[in-house]
Amino acid sequence: MDERVLLVEDDASIRELAAAGLAAAGLRVDTAADGREALERFAAAPPDVVVLDLMLPEVDGYEVCRRIRATSQVPIVMLSARADTVDVVVGLELGADDYVTKPFEVAELVARIRAVLRRSAPGGGDGVLRVRDLEIDPAAFRVRKGGEEVTLTATELRLLLELARRPDQVFTRELLLELVWNYDYLGDSRLVDVAVQRLRAKVEDDPHAPALIQTVRGVGYRLDPG
Repeated sequence: MDERVLLVEDDASIRELAAAGLAAAGLRVDTAADGREALERFAAAPPDVVVLDLMLPEVDGYEVCRRIRATSQVPIVMLSARADTVDVVVGLELGADDYVTKPFEVAELVARIRAVLRRSAPGGGDGVLRVRDLEIDPAAFRVRKGGEEVTLTATELRLLLELARRPDQVFTRELLLELVWNYDYLGDSRLVDVAVQRLRAKVEDDPHAPALIQTVRGVGYRLDPG
């Protein structure tokens, strides 16, 4: 791997340990110790993926995530010392793709980074898919709604693709975690629910009354081709 990672962590010992582990895994690593430095480094040399601690001095991780998402769809993996539902969900709602809870094994972090990088690679094998007023072009990594381009993160696009490839099929949250997030073990269903929420906000005519991506209560989600 030759992808560049921007690692944002204010704890020097964690930052150094994680940076060494990522470099050993073949990644090029830039580091930042606070949110302001992270934004400066991101602007100067946009990375392929951001690993972002939430609790940062100067500018916190939530604000860093929000500002990055205002201009870029680069994959973001959050680091959180707390697995509290509110902390995780807020980060995901701001556009993070995944999260790792401290303390963590470097191997786990490498696996999550590799997973989000795979999702950000252009798709292959599928032609253009058309569902209702959506046009999904996996090879070009592009989605249009009513002829207007819709900006999706790599995770949101992969989620939409999985649903659109098999319209009317009910996908459990566990299956979507496997297909979209590459979890081969029991993952966190909050990843799925928040990603669906963000996707609906971009592709539904009325996200509060979704017609395209429907909830199957107690099971998961399905895409209604109309």
